[in-house]
Amino acid sequence: MKKLNKISYLIMLIAICFSCGNKSNKAQAKIEDDKVVEPQPNIVFILSDDQSWTDYGFMGDKNIETPRLDQFASESLTFTRGYVPTSLCSPSLATIITGLYPKDHKVLGNDRVLPGDKRENKKEWRAKNYESVIEHFKGLKTLPDMLRDKGYLSFQTGKWWIGNHENGGFDYGMTHGDPKRGGRHGDYGLEIGRKGMDTLSSYVDLAIKEKKPFFLWYAPFLPHAPHNPPQRLLNKYLPKAPTEHVAKYWAMCEWFDETCGELFDIIEERGQTENTLFVYVCDNGWVQNLNDSSYDKISKRSPYDLGMRTPIMYKWIGQIKPKMDTTTVVSSIDMLPTVLDVLDIDKPKNLPGISVLNEIALEGRDAIFGEIYAHDFDTVESSMFYNIVIAPPYKLIVPDPVRKAEENIQLFNIDKDPFEENNIAESNLKIVEKLKEKINAFRAE
Repeated sequence: MKKLNKISYLIMLIAICFSCGNKSNKAQAKIEDDKVVEPQPNIVFILSDDQSWTDYGFMGDKNIETPRLDQFASESLTFTRGYVPTSLCSPSLATIITGLYPKDHKVLGNDRVLPGDKRENKKEWRAKNYESVIEHFKGLKTLPDMLRDKGYLSFQTGKWWIGNHENGGFDYGMTHGDPKRGGRHGDYGLEIGRKGMDTLSSYVDLAIKEKKPFFLWYAPFLPHAPHNPPQRLLNKYLPKAPTEHVAKYWAMCEWFDETCGELFDIIEERGQTENTLFVYVCDNGWVQNLNDSSYDKISKRSPYDLGMRTPIMYKWIGQIKPKMDTTTVVSSIDMLPTVLDVLDIDKPKNLPGISVLNEIALEGRDAIFGEIYAHDFDTVESSMFYNIVIAPPYKLIVPDPVRKAEENIQLFNIDKDPFEENNIAESNLKIVEKLKEKINAFRAE
């Protein structure tokens, strides 16, 4: 081999250094590329339907068995003092998907009624009157709308009141929403859970096949009436329930828990658990009457905690630290902002909620609000029943002076009196006035 002269040697060194540097740059570029293509978490919303905040094992119930949700709660950032702003399913679900209070998304009740409508003609006017509600809703941004820019596929299963699933921004869904084919609050979607999980499984498989993150809306018609649980579950509860009606409801709660377990298993079997954010909430409460199939009026459609309170849970393995929070008050209006925070999406300015992962924001918020309207509603002004403000330790319920003129203002210390048995309004007039000011400011927003 010939000896290299000094010039050739220097040229060789420069070439080697350039080559190493180029490899280093490529390696760095690959690292940066890896950061860009890092998988985004799937989002799964699990929505119970008509279940009291007390009716879970992890919430202290000694009769109802909910093993899968108990485990889920232990693995989650669990807020035992969560709230929905209204204790009726359609407006409650509309809040979850938009992040807005009912006064803003305008879905105030389950059915729209106009002046002059006759209740006996309800089937005739329901679809016609709801068209304007749907048109307004279609102008709002929903969570699926916001996720689309991030490449998500969104799937709807279960309860859905706003016509076709596409009105909520979902790419695929079970609900057609056609009134001529029985569309009102879910139609075909109401079969999920009660008749298996095949459609849900197919949606998950589709997202995996297309290599896209997914948002899944799982809102089964459970434990909602009709309370017709599997016989094996009913037989389990009949010996220890005070009445058959109660036994059926308890069995429905466990049936719902079982379907949640099936959902968790579907995600796990496909290797997606660690890359999935699960969020749980119940749309409104339910207290089962002893001697008939209906509910106690202190629960669903009421301004009380047995209608509005619910555990709210967030689970993302390795990313959200499990904690059982028994003091912090949160709301379903926070679910959408929390998802946006996780995905580093700027929160729209019109959203009143906050990310529950932001401890400073949680500590800085002094109140959340509630609104109860007529089941058959028209406008905010003509359908209002109650305004509520929850500012721990107090909760103020203000009945509408026209539609609830016979009722009095109620103030409760919900820290000491969680079942709202002792109205302390008359002995705390200054607190009442201060909280009424908060409601007035909220109404004016």
